[in-house]
Amino acid sequence: MTFPFFMPPGVAFTNGHFTAENIITKVTHSGDLAGIFHDQTAWRAIPSETPIYQVEMLSSAQGEGELYVGTTHLNPGRVGDEFYMTRGHFHQRREQGEVYFGLRGSGLLLLQNEQGEARLEEVSPGSVHIIPGLTAHRLINTGTEVLSALAVWPSIAGHDYAALAQGFALRVVLHDGKIQAKEVQNG
Repeated sequence: MTFPFFMPPGVAFTNGHFTAENIITKVTHSGDLAGIFHDQTAWRAIPSETPIYQVEMLSSAQGEGELYVGTTHLNPGRVGDEFYMTRGHFHQRREQGEVYFGLRGSGLLLLQNEQGEARLEEVSPGSVHIIPGLTAHRLINTGTEVLSALAVWPSIAGHDYAALAQGFALRVVLHDGKIQAKEVQNG
């Protein structure tokens, strides 16, 4: 009996790019991130077409029990004293978790629960991050090269950006040549 062999999609662990057909790519530009950075004057000074990050996803089935696989490529840079970051989100289905794998670059994963308690994890090649359900998450590039992280999450999870309209509880900035986390004062 002869069995057919299929070549599955692949990812280059040195740069996080997929080798597959039907890759879905989305680029998020500075102009797409209104209200994300603290220093709005510095944000407006950046051309709105400046790419901040790109997400590549494998085309996947959707539904209960199915998974998405994608890679985020976050450029280095700052808006004022704040490092480039992804928009960040909760999942629409809050109980759904996610896993990140650091591939290249250096940065931080900002995690925050629904009560506003936040923590940071270092992201680097080989790091593994288990993001539990009920937890918002955001990547922050604190390095000088592209930060790439591979992610796996349930296709039913969805994204809820509106729940973070007031932002995250922490900002990551460069102050006196040092990376620092500062609490956000709302109100």
